[in-house]
Amino acid sequence: MPLRLIFMGTPEFSVPTLLELVAHGHEIAAVYTRAPKPAGRGMKLQATPVEQEARRLGIPVLTPSTLKTPEALEEFRAHNADAAVVVAYGMILPQPILDAPKLGCFNLHASLLPRWRGAAPINRAVMSGDAETGVMVMKMDVGLDTGDVAMAERLTITDRMTASDVHDALARLGADLMVRAMAALERGGLQLTRQSEAGVTYAAKIDKAEAKIDWSQPARAVLRHIHGLSPFPGAWSEVPVEGEAVRVKVLRCEPAKGSGAPGAVLDDLLTIACGDGAIRIVELQRAGKAPMKVAEFLRGTPLKSGARFS
Repeated sequence: MPLRLIFMGTPEFSVPTLLELVAHGHEIAAVYTRAPKPAGRGMKLQATPVEQEARRLGIPVLTPSTLKTPEALEEFRAHNADAAVVVAYGMILPQPILDAPKLGCFNLHASLLPRWRGAAPINRAVMSGDAETGVMVMKMDVGLDTGDVAMAERLTITDRMTASDVHDALARLGADLMVRAMAALERGGLQLTRQSEAGVTYAAKIDKAEAKIDWSQPARAVLRHIHGLSPFPGAWSEVPVEGEAVRVKVLRCEPAKGSGAPGAVLDDLLTIACGDGAIRIVELQRAGKAPMKVAEFLRGTPLKSGARFS
């Protein structure tokens, strides 16, 4: 028998899991997501990607501002769910909520726990030069990503991959993993393993102050920093154009040969010297402009010989 589930999620990352659960016949009693926020030039209220998908599927949507009130708990219990599936919901679940579904609450987390518990596991894995990451299904407790783990899938991170690339790959892997976990739960065969106390790291929320590129770092560290912040918030630097410092976000780059003073432009392909080695910019974005390939950027932004990113 398919399970009766509550689904709790907010961003694009959550959508594939919702769709896969529906496709595999599980009954979604309700979707919980964050309330609509003003967005775009007109600052109109915009529903989350999960809400948009749930409404398309005809699933009831709830957007409570808190789950800590007796009313919120009563409403949650009234769904009479076998389990809750939580994917990047963005709100802490208090113990009474965790205890409400018969079989518990299960979270899809985008790292190989206990490494990168917390808010920004994908960005931190890329920025730190990790060779691999993954997704895990965890039975939730009140700690920060400390629950017992049921299943995992691994993903190799190459130096070509941005946080966006890793995000999209893990969203697909995670959807399949959660469906398999719910099938095992349905059969009564979902095995849980305690997380190791060794190797715990925390993926702190990205601070915009971290986004400035430090060209004195080795080339690979610069590349991973850029890719780990792409596309948002975007690693940035300033370059002089016609006597004015122009801020650009670097969205994608690749290893390159060359050396020079950190930040120096080494050729007309936009190879930039780092503290050790160099990188070549592939895609970037000027403030207020759309992302563009480097050739298009250079056509509209001529850089003088000896220009230097700072």
